[in-house]
Amino acid sequence: MESNPQRHAEKMAARKASRDRIMATKTILKGLLIVHTGLGKGKSTAAFGMAMRAIGHGQRVAIVQFVKGAWSSGEKTVFEKFPDLVTIRAMGEGFTWETQDRERDIAAATRAWAAACEFMADPAINLLILDELNIVLRYDYLPLAEIVAALDARRDGLHIVVTGRHAKAELIAAADLVTEMTLVKHPFKSGVKAQAGIEF
Repeated sequence: MESNPQRHAEKMAARKASRDRIMATKTILKGLLIVHTGLGKGKSTAAFGMAMRAIGHGQRVAIVQFVKGAWSSGEKTVFEKFPDLVTIRAMGEGFTWETQDRERDIAAATRAWAAACEFMADPAINLLILDELNIVLRYDYLPLAEIVAALDARRDGLHIVVTGRHAKAELIAAADLVTEMTLVKHPFKSGVKAQAGIEF
């Protein structure tokens, strides 16, 4: 612990000067392709936190959920309170082990991707969240090269967040920002079921 106030002030001044030099080199503004992946909890949660941040700035947000269906969730209830700023489409039918019908899953993923393309083309949308897109790409329900090319060719100023485990290497390579959530411990392993306000 620094006990000399003058020495502390000198250290902080040097740190600020260094930080200011770094910040002066950051001049680019662009729409980002962001990927939240990994086995840990929090991928969609982090994306929805970004949606709340965008709403706070008066920005328009669109959310396409590729796996989650029409069930009620806390985030959906919140977003519905901002109808002028948020459009959410839950277009999945549940996880593949629930439907047990590959063709049906592919059809649902195709419909969800069509909605995503509509939002990408809408100049009013500032942030597009493609929730669990990584899941449908993992199971080859959509053509990976076509999806990555479309995301890479997004219009200027559009931020896109893709969530889900097992992000494909091609998507990671195309992304501007990739965060991997690491599983350290989860209550599910101890028999605790999903709970309102935590998982949904």
